[in-house]
Amino acid sequence: MIRWRRMSGYNALWIPGMDHAGIATQVVVEKKIMRERKLSRHDLGRDKFLSEVHNWKDQYGGTISRQLRTLGASLDWSHECFTMDEQRSEAVTEAFVRLYKEGLIYRDIRLVNWDCTLRTAISDIEVDRVDLKAETLLEVPGYSNPVQFGVLTSFAYPLEEGLGEIIVATTRIETMLGDTAIAVHSQDERYKHLHGKYAVHPFNGRKLEIICADDLVKATFGTGAVKITPAHDSKDFNVGKQHNLDFINIFTDDGNINENGGPQFEGMPRFTARAAVIDALKEKGLYRGMENNEIELGRCSRTNDIVEPMIKPQWFVNCNTMAKAALHAVKSKEIEIIPPQYEQDWYRWLENIRDWCISRQLWWGHRVPAWYVTLEDDKEKDMGSYIDHWIIARNKSDAVLEAKQRYPEKKYQLDQDPDVLDTWFFSWSFPPNCTWLAG
Repeated sequence: MIRWRRMSGYNALWIPGMDHAGIATQVVVEKKIMRERKLSRHDLGRDKFLSEVHNWKDQYGGTISRQLRTLGASLDWSHECFTMDEQRSEAVTEAFVRLYKEGLIYRDIRLVNWDCTLRTAISDIEVDRVDLKAETLLEVPGYSNPVQFGVLTSFAYPLEEGLGEIIVATTRIETMLGDTAIAVHSQDERYKHLHGKYAVHPFNGRKLEIICADDLVKATFGTGAVKITPAHDSKDFNVGKQHNLDFINIFTDDGNINENGGPQFEGMPRFTARAAVIDALKEKGLYRGMENNEIELGRCSRTNDIVEPMIKPQWFVNCNTMAKAALHAVKSKEIEIIPPQYEQDWYRWLENIRDWCISRQLWWGHRVPAWYVTLEDDKEKDMGSYIDHWIIARNKSDAVLEAKQRYPEKKYQLDQDPDVLDTWFFSWSFPPNCTWLAG
């Protein structure tokens, strides 16, 4: 097509290049190193691992380039590029800085799709949705035995003041370690006398308020009472925000129970803890049974691991303004969708747009151009403890200059965010920046 356009007198440009394919490339190289040397990227460290990735890229990128030349593709080789070369990296940084200054990029603590094998947030499109009709045993990375899914486990929470118990049910019994409330429907006569009362967590003594959440709870489904785990469920997250509940993350990045899960379960892999929690409930006389239950399960398309909803600090792009502009462009016929029946897909997608999580806890990719200032007198020393201590800059020199202006005569440490940007953050900006920086 390019050759035909050029022969027809058009000024046609086809730029050859290689995509760094962030998460896909990192997964391939990680598997290669594990297969050949039984080492993880964490065993190697960031610098050595990135050296391995560059070597892999040079080998296979060179093969792709030779194949394109052999095919005789009508490419302008004088503009050959790599998506992480100096010019493209500069363009990505510039885009991030500008969008941040315009208020379109922000940092927040939200629920994300977490892959415990990769130890990173992943996008919705990288999550394969699997429908299970009933009890199913599935192979899960890191577990020698298949894991049980597709069942609903019921158990009782004892109530304060001698009011008896309240029974709830869940498909993820291990998450009860992070429960912070129990929700009922406001018009459910069975529970009206419990509004504002408390249940007691059997493993840590935490008080769980009985709250009303009519948008979430159906009085006719199950027991009419729902356990609320704001840090590990999207619907519960919203309820937690509305009712100002505690958000308790019970998992480490690699999917083990952390200290918030209590000493009885700390250190256990999450699905090992699933069985252990059931056993512990039985010992306390609180287990009420198990039954088949149809569920939708999320699996990472890269690792096949079970995706874990986790609350994490991340960088986001506010998509609302852009979505409204895109909707208006089609409604006003400024843009025409061909064939027209796909207009409904356009509207459905953009009318339900969510802010885009653009940070990834990977090593291969464009580093987030954000630096964190840790002051000598800060009470909390962990990176990200204070949201207003972030500095967005084109390079470290600019970040140092801003830090000096923001915190004059104060001692501080400046560290760049270790996260990288979602590959698609670069992809959307590629067409305009192909030749922008080159002039």
